Amino acid sequence: MNKERLLERFLKYVRIDSPTKEERDFALVLMKELTNLGLEVTMDDAGEKTGSNSGNLIAKLSGDKERRSILFSAHMDTVSPGRGIKPVIKDGTIWSDGTTILGGDDKAGIAAVMEALTVIKEEGIPHGDIEVIFTIFEEGGLFGAKNLEYANLKSKLGFVLDSGGDPGDIIVQGPAQNKIDVTFIGREAHAGVAPEQGISAVMMAAEAISNMKLLRIDEETTANIGAILGGGPTNIVTKEVKFFAEARSLSDEKLKVQSDHMVACCVEAAKKFGGEVLTSVENAYGAFSVPTDHEAVRMVEEACKELSIRTRTTTSGGGSDTNILNQNGIASVNLGIGERKPHTLEEHLHIKDLEDTTRIVLELMKKA
Repeated sequence: MNKERLLERFLKYVRIDSPTKEERDFALVLMKELTNLGLEVTMDDAGEKTGSNSGNLIAKLSGDKERRSILFSAHMDTVSPGRGIKPVIKDGTIWSDGTTILGGDDKAGIAAVMEALTVIKEEGIPHGDIEVIFTIFEEGGLFGAKNLEYANLKSKLGFVLDSGGDPGDIIVQGPAQNKIDVTFIGREAHAGVAPEQGISAVMMAAEAISNMKLLRIDEETTANIGAILGGGPTNIVTKEVKFFAEARSLSDEKLKVQSDHMVACCVEAAKKFGGEVLTSVENAYGAFSVPTDHEAVRMVEEACKELSIRTRTTTSGGGSDTNILNQNGIASVNLGIGERKPHTLEEHLHIKDLEDTTRIVLELMKKA
């Protein structure tokens, strides 16, 4: 592994703007690099289906057909604010300049895969077939992975490079998520002249939310209200308020219980004030669970042992493309790559974690 090249590659990638649904500039750079490495590269039509200006990238490096085929995955999009990222290195750690996120989620994963592929080609290291997918629109719904053509993939084992924690962490379990949209409908009235003739949608929403169990429910389940919209002049009793929420759980049963509880709070609030409520519960993605003795887990453990990197199997409270890959017949684990405080202006990445992640990916490719 060329440490200087790896670092420069990562710094180059984070400087390329690729907010969700605007991944094309970054995708074109990666397509050229993958093609120059001798991989067969295609861009699918997921962009047309999701409203992004790019599709997913699917790249394949042919190898020994007697060996197993494995897949590596990372996503190209970043959250906001993610335009004009200016990386800064301080004491072995990469930060942004404080006005944007860094974009290590998930460009650290992409950089590790690209550097490992480069070493494989440069050194002529034997390997089986290697498939790589760089997805669009992961943030906000995993839509790139959901619209991937899985029939075109050969691998039945996958490794997703998209998690916080240390290199060597193996995420074997991730939650399902329900999206819960709510609209309260009351009745307008003059707030100063005849407020008793109105039904306040604000009061209904406040009542519902105050009665909900939210944030950490138990070790497997969480719930949150993301946004509340509605209201107007203070002299009018508000007729309509909307809010958007989510519930997550490693247990499908607990997810249903929590979602039903949140809906029931809304129904009771509307009933109390004499208004109406419309609710929608949509499953964003299902949970995944990979046994700790699964081949994918053992491969990572063996690779890390060769590198003297300690491993641990763990669970995640966040969704990732790992959920979707498992649902589509590719037994996959998510790997810790050292994402620190992702989705914040304090996001940072230790250079050593970037290097160790690349070593693990390279070792996995050798074992393919």
